[in-house]
Amino acid sequence: MNKYLYDLFDICLNAGKEIMDIYNQDFDVEFKVDDSPLTAADKRAHIAIAKGLENIDPTIPVLSEEVRQIPYAERKDWEQYWLVDPLDGTKEFIKKNGEFTVNIALIKGSYPELGVIYAPALDTFYFGVNGKGAYKLNHASKVTITSTEDLVKQSVRLPEVDETKTTHVVASRSHMSKETKDFIHTLDGEVKVISTGSSLKFCLVAEGKADYYPRYAPTMEWDTGAGQAIVEAAGGMVIRYDDKERFYYNREDLLNGWFLVSRK
Repeated sequence: MNKYLYDLFDICLNAGKEIMDIYNQDFDVEFKVDDSPLTAADKRAHIAIAKGLENIDPTIPVLSEEVRQIPYAERKDWEQYWLVDPLDGTKEFIKKNGEFTVNIALIKGSYPELGVIYAPALDTFYFGVNGKGAYKLNHASKVTITSTEDLVKQSVRLPEVDETKTTHVVASRSHMSKETKDFIHTLDGEVKVISTGSSLKFCLVAEGKADYYPRYAPTMEWDTGAGQAIVEAAGGMVIRYDDKERFYYNREDLLNGWFLVSRK
């Protein structure tokens, strides 16, 4: 499957424990320069992940939301690197609705080679490896996993939902953009809009529970790398809005353009 997968599973569980420790108590919220929220959970998850990745292979660099200052002059020559969002969906974390995740992707060249997403409040672990398939493990922290082979064996291969007559689109009910509405109007038949937070939107497409996830609003590279790996491993696509090409990474500007995620 991939030699790093079992270690990544363990790292995600450790980061999830740090996150849930804060989640289950009162916590303060700071704000970054861009006004995005930051909590102790973001910081503790980053430390746990950085330590775990260092133990896996200290030669692979890490690009994390919590360490943004790596210049492009240094990054542009990376052959591979870890792309990390220690706590994706901090706003959902603050709302305490459970829809937040740990995201880790291995980028080789300009594209995701593998991705893992762990939703600690839901205790669900998703993973995908290029050319090897995508999987979902429920009750992740309660299952005894001793190897990558064990992890794959005890997980459900994605997609797990067959075709339905209704087209499902992941989008915000409260902040739906004109472009998203226009996209929905191009779809034939009955269309149902569903909503969830963080990178779980990618997971819904990978599972087959959603057919499309149009993201016509800003995101950062660490928001999408792991999700793209899982969607593509499940047979789906992540396509750039402006030129209809496959979404790629390690650009000079880490701010993503618009994109469309689809089951196939």
